[in-house]
Amino acid sequence: MKGEVKKIHLAVTNDLVSDNRVHKIAASLLAMGFEVHLTGRKLRNSPELPKRFYNIKRMKLLFNKGPLFYAEYNLRLFFRLVFSDYDVMVANDLDTLGACAAVKQFRKIHLVYDSHELFTEVPELINRPKVQRFWSRIERWAMPKVDMAYTVCQSIAKFYQKKYGIHFRVVRNLPVPHQVAHTPEAFHIDNGEKKVILYQGALNVGRGLEKAISAMKWIDNAKLYIAGAGDIEEELKQLTQEKNLSEKVEFLRRFPVEELRYITQQADLGISLEEDRGLNYRYALPNKIFDYIQSEVPVLCSDLPEMQQVITNYKVGGIISHSSTEEELAKAMKEILVNGGHYRPALKQAAKELTWQNESKELEKIYSLFLLH
Repeated sequence: MKGEVKKIHLAVTNDLVSDNRVHKIAASLLAMGFEVHLTGRKLRNSPELPKRFYNIKRMKLLFNKGPLFYAEYNLRLFFRLVFSDYDVMVANDLDTLGACAAVKQFRKIHLVYDSHELFTEVPELINRPKVQRFWSRIERWAMPKVDMAYTVCQSIAKFYQKKYGIHFRVVRNLPVPHQVAHTPEAFHIDNGEKKVILYQGALNVGRGLEKAISAMKWIDNAKLYIAGAGDIEEELKQLTQEKNLSEKVEFLRRFPVEELRYITQQADLGISLEEDRGLNYRYALPNKIFDYIQSEVPVLCSDLPEMQQVITNYKVGGIISHSSTEEELAKAMKEILVNGGHYRPALKQAAKELTWQNESKELEKIYSLFLLH
């Protein structure tokens, strides 16, 4: 019936705590007039979520990693969707697309694919050909069932369009502007007169964190803060101890999006040093780059194409070869720390332009089509 509220379901395999992209999209869809439902999962150590104005289901699973996790999650997601009355399903990344595509075979329901990365090209898969082939088969089977698709950058959009002949739009993961007048005491970085170098995000392979830690050997009057969690967290802490850099490197916890901005705004330099470990990293456009810019923090990033383009276009920091030495990285970081004020005018202008309010206009074009049916 015309005028009826459309129900939309978003699926994601993480615990929703730090997934700012999905939260912003859900909020934007709610503002457009959709009834929004979001399914993720809840781990044993998952923090509670702040109050949100859309419907959330966090599934507690028997398995939390490996093939059994993906099988259990997708099976439960399938039954959750196939007996529902949703008008639109949104699969966030390939690990939710299989269940959504299977539902499409049983129900007349629109399917949207939001690809956050080149899933089949992540470092965890490119060295495991059998597992990579499994996910590639799911992708080839599911992609023709997608009604609308978008991704995080132009390079990935072109890759998918060439491979499958499907038009992918681009919706970058830009931040919501924020003005933080006062940093609560619980989030205050007490670093004395030292400069603050910040890495925020997942602690996984290929993020250049080992090199960043080692580079601190050549940097005085500054401290590296690492805010996040991930697969190699313990290895990074051990490396810090082995190199006697505990006074120059500090590990912070993983923060919810609403709290992380308090940390980001205190930095003098934000780093994003992804390595060229296959196409997924080569085409990376990390959220943290835009978060640094929104807090008007100069950025040092790798010379990978999407990242480099942002820094070059907006002149908000420096670029360094992903194959640089630790000493070369230290030199580049020191240069930005010394000349940080030079980037302030450009950062201020970039922070005004690179916002979710501007980027979500493309999102509205995509989903407004479903409001008409």
